[in-house]
Amino acid sequence: MSSSCCKKGPGHASPLDAMKNGEHEKILYLAMVSCQDDQPDYLNTIDVDPNSPTYQQVISRLYSPNINDEFHHFGWNACSSCHDDCSKQRRFIVLGGFKSSKIYIIDTANETKPSIHKIIDSDELKKLDLSAPHTVHCLGSGDIMISCLGNAQGELPGGFALLNENFEVTGRWNDKNAPDAVQFYYDYWYKPRYNIMVSSEWAAPNVFEKGFNPNDVALKKYGQSLHFWDWSKREYLKTIDLGPDGLIPLELRFCHNPTTPIGYVVCALGSSVFRFFQDKSNEWQVEKAIQVEALTGNDGQPVPAIISDMLISLNDKFIYFCNWFHGDVRQYDISNPEKPKLTGQVWLGGLTKTDNDFEDNRSIHGGPQMIQLSLDGKRLYVTNSLYSSWDDQFYPGIRKDGSYLAKIDCDSENGGMKLDQNFYMSFKDEPNGPARAHEMRYPGGDCTSDIWN
Repeated sequence: MSSSCCKKGPGHASPLDAMKNGEHEKILYLAMVSCQDDQPDYLNTIDVDPNSPTYQQVISRLYSPNINDEFHHFGWNACSSCHDDCSKQRRFIVLGGFKSSKIYIIDTANETKPSIHKIIDSDELKKLDLSAPHTVHCLGSGDIMISCLGNAQGELPGGFALLNENFEVTGRWNDKNAPDAVQFYYDYWYKPRYNIMVSSEWAAPNVFEKGFNPNDVALKKYGQSLHFWDWSKREYLKTIDLGPDGLIPLELRFCHNPTTPIGYVVCALGSSVFRFFQDKSNEWQVEKAIQVEALTGNDGQPVPAIISDMLISLNDKFIYFCNWFHGDVRQYDISNPEKPKLTGQVWLGGLTKTDNDFEDNRSIHGGPQMIQLSLDGKRLYVTNSLYSSWDDQFYPGIRKDGSYLAKIDCDSENGGMKLDQNFYMSFKDEPNGPARAHEMRYPGGDCTSDIWN
């Protein structure tokens, strides 16, 4: 990468620079899944600028030309990992269809009205014996890497696919087939200064697509391990089994500071948060940092938290995560990484409470599921859809009434959270009927897409 350009590339020079100098978000891109099986998924562009006359409104919708995509997670073609390269531009969204295995390249040159630039057919992933694209990260090289949860038949193992700058599928990240030790795939994050990548586990698409069956846990059809990889050599290093408390480790994040060898992963069914770190002998270790105790359900049975999404503020001071079953969003101070301290909690639906933190206690379906934090750490946006079949199983009201988008105001200095009573968007009355809201991004980058070298 060149560092002699007259101007910089995308993003910010450092996480603290992004936090201090990053622009207040004005637009939020939101992946939408139709609740009608015969209608397409789409990308909503939402005005989140309080000074705008269209604040809290959908200002454009970009529909897929296909149905049954299950839009899920998405990322950018370039991020702060390319900040020193002025030839790079954060312009294209890379959005995977979890069910269709198609990859949509979205052009945001017109930020308020994105357009489809290219569609990569599922056959391109199937040539690599891969399916179900999930986490998207740009690499400093200009390539784009996507974790895929299954093989071409929707079974195990999955793997990592690579796209080049022209959005062509070029092969697997690890050129050889996946090592036998790694069968499950889900999220991943890399840390160039330490030459390490860590990946997590969910299940084969053919397993989770049908909804959650507890018997599948006993049959070991869900993961409970973290995998460590040599980043530069693209080679598998080792696996650490998290045990029963680490069942279904989903979202994982490294601390943003490129010199901090610490990260966290949330374990959905284990209702726990594990910390992974490099010890004094430079070995990567894992230890449990947070355990969310089960609550009692209406039938008197224990209800696990099902921790679904997590992120870390850009100054590495706070960790936020959602308990999809319990219905709360939590904020922990991680100034002492070994002993996170609960500093904030907001209730938004769930299975275990009949009320929520809206002053009018409005009826909402589903627990908080996906979150995105503003660059300055003061605003946390929340949606409630996990995956259509899981939504239908645990929160059937979402299919009838659609998802919501809420906002939590956060104290980025001392800790604390408060639900914004004046910000609420329902997706019940969308043009094609109710829709599910999933992951969110801003045009200028965010806490979960940028990686600093």
